[in-house]
Parts: sequence; C-alpha cells; structure tokens
Amino acid sequence: MFEAELKNNNDIKLTGRFDASQVENAKEVFNSVTSSCEVDFTNLEYISSAGLSVLLVTQKRLSESENSLKLTNMNKHIRDVFRYAGFDTVFEIV
Repeated sequence: MFEAELKNNNDIKLTGRFDASQVENAKEVFNSVTSSCEVDFTNLEYISSAGLSVLLVTQKRLSESENSLKLTNMNKHIRDVFRYAGFDTVFEIV
C-alpha cells in the first residue's frame, strides 16, 4: 500500500512503499505542487529508484522557479538510500 497525501499547507505526507507500481499515483500529487514544500517520510517504509525519480523530476521542476522540496523524518534505511544515490546533495534533508 502507498499513499501520497497533499496537505492543506501544500506539504506532502508519504505512507507505505513507494515503488514503480505507485509512480502514476505519486506523479498526480507531486505535479500539483508549484512552490516549495515539505515531504514527510515518517510513514514511508521503502522507496525504489522509480520513487526517487519522481522526487528528482519534481525537484528539478521546482528549482527552475527557485523553489524546492524539503524532505523530513526519513528512517535510517531511506536516508542511506538517498546518501548512496548522492541525493543528499540534491535535496534538503532534515
């Protein structure tokens, strides 16, 4: 199960397993973001390269208008995935 929920304050909460089978659902949410936002990973258990791609495309699109994604509350495993992929230099991770 996976859910990407857009909150009232334009932030996104991720839940479950973000893999290739969930890319289209996630794109709908991430494509609706037009300004800087925070992505809450508290309830995210897993992210695949397909999930990373959705985040990277969104970050690149937002950076064109001087906006960005801030990624919060990652578990150790997901933080390691970002570090190994070099994405810790692309995203603000807190």
